[in-house]
Amino acid sequence: MLPAYIKPMLAKLSSPFDSPRFLYEIKWDGTRCLIFIENGKVRLQNRRLNDITYRYPEFWDLPKLVPGDGIIFDGEIVVLKDGRPEFRLLQEREHVKSPLKIKMLSERLPATYMAFDLLYFEGKPILDKPLRERKALLKELLPESPFVAESQYILEKGVAFFEQVVAQGFEGVMAKDLESPYLPGKRVDFWLKFKPRGKRTCVIVGYLLRPDGTLKSLLIAEPTEKGLVYRGKVASGLNTHLSAELLIRLKGLEDKKPENLKGRGFPKGARWVKPEIYCEVSFQEITNHGQFRAPVLEKVFL
Repeated sequence: MLPAYIKPMLAKLSSPFDSPRFLYEIKWDGTRCLIFIENGKVRLQNRRLNDITYRYPEFWDLPKLVPGDGIIFDGEIVVLKDGRPEFRLLQEREHVKSPLKIKMLSERLPATYMAFDLLYFEGKPILDKPLRERKALLKELLPESPFVAESQYILEKGVAFFEQVVAQGFEGVMAKDLESPYLPGKRVDFWLKFKPRGKRTCVIVGYLLRPDGTLKSLLIAEPTEKGLVYRGKVASGLNTHLSAELLIRLKGLEDKKPENLKGRGFPKGARWVKPEIYCEVSFQEITNHGQFRAPVLEKVFL
């Protein structure tokens, strides 16, 4: 008997690397989905553990096509356009509850399930088996269907693959340890994700000092139509010469916190300034709190 639900395994952020121990596959920009097949029935579970079977009629016939029962696949639901996932189109599928509209959308914007792991086989867990074995079995079980595909991967050459994937407009790359087990709900180094760094023009709204009075980090915000959005602190990229020159300018601009500054997580000891000095910042991603992860100061427009 299959479990009622399984929390999907998660990945950590990483810089691209090469390794014979890892496989590399496209990071699909879609909805994470576990597909349960048991007793001739199919059930779809998303990352939040919700049942989303009703949304995707494309997959209702899978029990007839898969050679076996008591199976759980892990993968991503995408809507493809010119061979690439289009998240905007997927969103149209995600927010519909009317059976008639669901049927119409399944014909106009058909979804594809990109399967990348196998968690249960013949009603028994295979979570402890190494990924290379789960992948081999997955390949044997995937049915002939226009709505299901295996997430293809390469070995060893992670850096070149990442560059190629990003150049083609994909979201990034997943790197997975070939010998790793599947750890439900865990975010560990067995699964890593490579994503291209973003770059934004921001304005300096404050700064922090070290105990010796030198510049420690800048507080930055991104100008938007609704005001300034706080994006956190940045210290990487501040060299000694730039820090000294910048600190002189910042001290001359000290003021109260900008009234239109939105966000949270403002640090203690912040010295606020008039938002007049702009800079360019690169970052890994934007966190759930609206701040840049791993920001680097690329340029200051003095």
